[in-house]
Amino acid sequence: MPDISILTQRANSFASPKSIQPTNSLVITQVPRTFFQPSIIDALRDHFATYGEINQWVPIASFSRIILVYYSEETAELAKNACDPLILALPYRIPTILRVYRSEPNPIFSPSSPTVDENLLRPPPIEKNFLISPPGSPPIGWEQIREEPPNATPLADDLIAALRKLKLQERRSSREVLLEPEDGVGVGVYVEDCDMNDDDAEEVDWEYGCPSPARLRWKPIATAMPPVQVR
Repeated sequence: MPDISILTQRANSFASPKSIQPTNSLVITQVPRTFFQPSIIDALRDHFATYGEINQWVPIASFSRIILVYYSEETAELAKNACDPLILALPYRIPTILRVYRSEPNPIFSPSSPTVDENLLRPPPIEKNFLISPPGSPPIGWEQIREEPPNATPLADDLIAALRKLKLQERRSSREVLLEPEDGVGVGVYVEDCDMNDDDAEEVDWEYGCPSPARLRWKPIATAMPPVQVR
């Protein structure tokens, strides 16, 4: 274990005793991430334990700080006044100055306390427990149900009947008539091979960004105007 020296320095306090909110929690800030080693963290804990019994000691390396909770507010106030600022000297390193601030009060955790679970995050109710991913443990008595087989009829009956009617009724040059509307009113289904006459066509150079030559030869088919309601 390296030789660690912890020195305290009394800081000027401008806060009025009446404006100070009693708290049992302190935050040690400006802790370098390289100091989050078991030997240094244990030395800091032993130092703050000299002012009173510590209930919670939470090092947070990602935020470069340590949260400690005492059992009493008087002990936390004593440690705050005596350890802010705190000079931590390590061998072959420049002394580091740590700051100690008051934090929001925290509940006292005790293994034998029946109210410990009330301060922790609980899982959702059983009705919503299966909506989280991954799901929690199933409730007592839960059994896996037998799932139904896959759907054997992927298409509806009316759609299958409509597809069966789409048969070749007439061929008009390059156009195949699958469904002809009666009296020219209704839905018609036609299939036209746009590449049928391209065998004898000459190759034409095509530049990117210009309309395709095949697109220019294609002509849209005139369709009947849908019925319009006259008012």
